[in-house]
Amino acid sequence: MRPEKKILLVDDDAALRESLAEQFHLLGQVSIAQAASAAEALALLGGGPFDAVLLDVGLPDMDGRELCRRFRQEGVRCPIVMLTATNDPAGGPAGSPEDGASDYVAKPFRVGALLARLRAQLERDEHAGIAIGPYVFRPGARLLLDERTGRKIRLTEKEAAILAHLHRAAGRVVAREALLGDVWGYNDGVTTHTLETHVYRLRQKIEPDPSRAEILTTEAGGYRLGP
Repeated sequence: MRPEKKILLVDDDAALRESLAEQFHLLGQVSIAQAASAAEALALLGGGPFDAVLLDVGLPDMDGRELCRRFRQEGVRCPIVMLTATNDPAGGPAGSPEDGASDYVAKPFRVGALLARLRAQLERDEHAGIAIGPYVFRPGARLLLDERTGRKIRLTEKEAAILAHLHRAAGRVVAREALLGDVWGYNDGVTTHTLETHVYRLRQKIEPDPSRAEILTTEAGGYRLGP
């Protein structure tokens, strides 16, 4: 699993949450946000974006499948792995395509098996093509491809991370401080000027007219990917 992944874990079982959070911590540079209910998860969603969601079906205030559909309606595009009961009729690998889940893992599960399934989803997400403006973005390859012309744009690690985080925000504005923390971590030696410099260089690569950005736009307090 690549470093600096942000995972949202939604389950009302506090012991299970703590156990999984500890296992993820051992992987290194994996940030876990925990929610015990749908309401808490929706509140945390505003502070995203996340690289993946682990979501229990049996939440106290909402069926997990309904919450999954709500996430998709809110623009969440990252992998969502549903944690289901063994006797749940929709708990098999096929699940229900209408709920928008990426995968299903039945309880009780081995932590190693869950991590393997999550890793597979993250890797598939990284290498899948993402539409950004006129380009197909391949995060794992750090590449933008204009399929109309065949032009390929190579990206640096930070440039690819900036695009990936803005994409996961699904059209919402991402504050400079949040983007800085997501891409660089909370390093005292890195300032918003560093981010602005990378955004400037990225626009030189991807915008038809960098002085009038349409793909990576500046908004009040932050940045956003255009339609």
